[in-house]
Amino acid sequence: MNDSRRRFLRYLAASPLLAHVRAQGPPVTLSSAKDALSVMDFEEPAHKALPPAHWGYMASGVDDDLTLKTNMAAFKRIQLRPRRLVDVSKTDLSIELFGTTWESPIFLCPVGGQKMFHPEGEIAVARAARAKKSIQILSTVTTSSVEDVGKALGRPPWYQLYMPTTWDATEKMVRRVEECGCQALAWTVDLLGGRNTETAERFRRQDTRNCLDCHTNNRGGRPDAALPMFAGLAQTFNPPAATWEYFDRLRKLTKMKLLLKGLDNREDARLAREHGADGIIVSNHGGRAAETLRATIECLPEVVDAAGGQIPVLVDGGFRRGTDVYKALALGARAVGIGRPYIYGLTAFGQEGVEQVLDILRAELTLTMRQCGTPAVKEISRAAVIMGEARL
Repeated sequence: MNDSRRRFLRYLAASPLLAHVRAQGPPVTLSSAKDALSVMDFEEPAHKALPPAHWGYMASGVDDDLTLKTNMAAFKRIQLRPRRLVDVSKTDLSIELFGTTWESPIFLCPVGGQKMFHPEGEIAVARAARAKKSIQILSTVTTSSVEDVGKALGRPPWYQLYMPTTWDATEKMVRRVEECGCQALAWTVDLLGGRNTETAERFRRQDTRNCLDCHTNNRGGRPDAALPMFAGLAQTFNPPAATWEYFDRLRKLTKMKLLLKGLDNREDARLAREHGADGIIVSNHGGRAAETLRATIECLPEVVDAAGGQIPVLVDGGFRRGTDVYKALALGARAVGIGRPYIYGLTAFGQEGVEQVLDILRAELTLTMRQCGTPAVKEISRAAVIMGEARL
């Protein structure tokens, strides 16, 4: 073998592309949810099961989808600092939020129109959340009512608010949710300026179906069953004129714990605290709000610092591994939300798929906690991570 051939083979052996191919292993085939080894094993089965418009609605971001990708890529810039010779024979994943103890810091984010992904939609998700004792946040544009979801969940869910464009409609919706016993209300404020869902529109144009055969809107609502949370209300929401005065009115309107969802900087976090918010959810709508190129995991520290330990900070966006969850907890998040992963599981296997997604992430988080010598969530601190440059 001549020298040039040897050099070429050595180059191939060291190639990052070849390493990636090797790491990928054989194609994933799932005959049941239990066959999945990682939450991303559900992505391709979900993709195959969905028509283009429904896949595009869920899987895309805005503009060039770069913020969506940045959310996931940013975790590779955070290193873990394992600690050894710590007793990790017992682990405790539990957290406390607003006086309630939960078995895990992982919660199910609001995702609208879940019947477009599975016939049972939010009801199947509620049953999974009940089985796994997880927080479920229900979207305003849910395809199942808050009352029905509460029955399946065995308790009222948390409620994500897209504020209606009139205050009268806002009052009616909030009172309905409060009467159902919902503990927390999360007002989503990152879509008030609109968004450019270009990729979703391209997928929609590939769809050859007549959408009116199934529903009257792009969230799966059937002609005889419009969005249930807008019963008796005009289906218009996200007033672009909303300001902190709107938040103050909302604060006075309800006794529910009031969180702001969609903040990603210290200035807004400080204002949220000063205006009496009970919590903050750091979020960029899964990369579906604005093409900021700022990953939520990298925004998290400044929001936590601005909150000053006075109110809990939650986070979502790009979480696909238990190590991702651990990094967020180390940077000060009280709880971590997932969206697309459980929708992949829902699409592929219904309730069982959602449960398996939660089981996988909890198992991965448990292993990471043990490896890092922090067997209880309350022991995780910033000392467990190093923020740096990507190494992959």
